[in-house]
Amino acid sequence: MAGHSKWKQIKRKKAVTDSRRASTWTKIIREITVAAKAGGGDPDGNPRLRLAIDGARAVNMPKENIERAVKKGTGELEGVDYQELTYEGYGPGGAAIFIEATTDNPNRTVAEVRHAFSRNNGNLGASGSVGWMFDKKGQLYLDAGRYEEDALMEAALEAGAEDLTREGDQFVVATEPNAFHAVQAALTARGFAVDQAELAMVPRNTVKVEGADAERILRLVEVLEELDDVSKVFSNFDIDAAQLAEAEA
Repeated sequence: MAGHSKWKQIKRKKAVTDSRRASTWTKIIREITVAAKAGGGDPDGNPRLRLAIDGARAVNMPKENIERAVKKGTGELEGVDYQELTYEGYGPGGAAIFIEATTDNPNRTVAEVRHAFSRNNGNLGASGSVGWMFDKKGQLYLDAGRYEEDALMEAALEAGAEDLTREGDQFVVATEPNAFHAVQAALTARGFAVDQAELAMVPRNTVKVEGADAERILRLVEVLEELDDVSKVFSNFDIDAAQLAEAEA
């Protein structure tokens, strides 16, 4: 999944612009609200909420915005009733795409997702059409320039992680979902700073996408991610590093 992981790094760099930051905040606020509704407003007893709040702090969201989103989730403030949905399909070059969405209007969301696929050489599929190609994993991202790989590997495995890989300028620690928070806490306790943490749909295998199809699938993923109702987009594409670098320019 090297290609898609590199794309994630590019997205993080692009997210510093004001317009993208606003979109990111909208998605995180929805996640905080849904997490608080599902598991309560105490992040110490609600791992999903704690992860969402960590994500909010990572993008410098004001404390009052976070607290308001939590209160909307717990019912202390009036809020929107969100539903969590998934969509699956194929992009240019045959790459699988798995989408997580949070919406107050499923009809609007599926119409927007279908339109994005049709306008960008993709096909929205039925539920289950590509989901079997992915496994849900915890992923912790650390700066590869700060730590020795062997030391981090030892600490991660002792904490219960599955594996550690290097992808560009980052180390990625992979965990089972139920070990995710424990591994993160253990690494933090040992002095390893986790730059980003998420529960992700990780592809079992990748599909090489080249040339014009590579440009098209990057465009499709970007269009999908820009939809307000779309929380996350995962894909199994693998694109040449040089072509990904062009996308970063």
